[in-house]
Amino acid sequence: MQVTSLVVGSFQENCWILHDPVSGEMVVIDPGAEPERICAALDAPGGRLTAIWLTHAHLDHVGGIEGVRRRFPGVPVHLHPADRPVYDHAGRVAAGYGLPFEQPAPPDAELAEGQVVHVGAHAFTVWHLPGHAPGHVAFVGADRVFGGDLLFAGSIGRTDLPLCDRTAMAASLRRLVTLSPDLIVHPGHGPSTTIGAERSTNPYLVRG
Repeated sequence: MQVTSLVVGSFQENCWILHDPVSGEMVVIDPGAEPERICAALDAPGGRLTAIWLTHAHLDHVGGIEGVRRRFPGVPVHLHPADRPVYDHAGRVAAGYGLPFEQPAPPDAELAEGQVVHVGAHAFTVWHLPGHAPGHVAFVGADRVFGGDLLFAGSIGRTDLPLCDRTAMAASLRRLVTLSPDLIVHPGHGPSTTIGAERSTNPYLVRG
């Protein structure tokens, strides 16, 4: 599987493109902004876009959805239902920041804990990991996890935004770091890391 990262928008969000060259299937995770760049990256391999997966619905993760769907009509958007209030109010939040934003149409499919989603033959299990957002999920594969804004290299996601929950965040982090230490973590912001590196060095996870 080929994995491409595009850093997009004012919040420098990581949009991930997954491409299975055998089947030609592609998935976009968190198209947060700059849909023209995302679409150009999708066009390059010559495959077909089958889904948009959202780790959560903060404005910097959903702002490019409509632009992508204009280029790829009918591609379904997958979101955990607990994050629907965040999704529906993303445009208002963007206006508060004074940012241009296109409110996306309602999502097409609901993600659920334990659900298995695919890019060609590559399977990912949905983990519901709330805290940064009520419907925050991660997509856990055999050798990598797309973790959204839960765990970063040397840091963790914010818990001071509306609908955040610090207690839930702590529980989600404890669960995530039970994964194999060799598992690559592709986060919503910043460089990729591994579970083992963060368990050993992340100041939010290392206990004194």
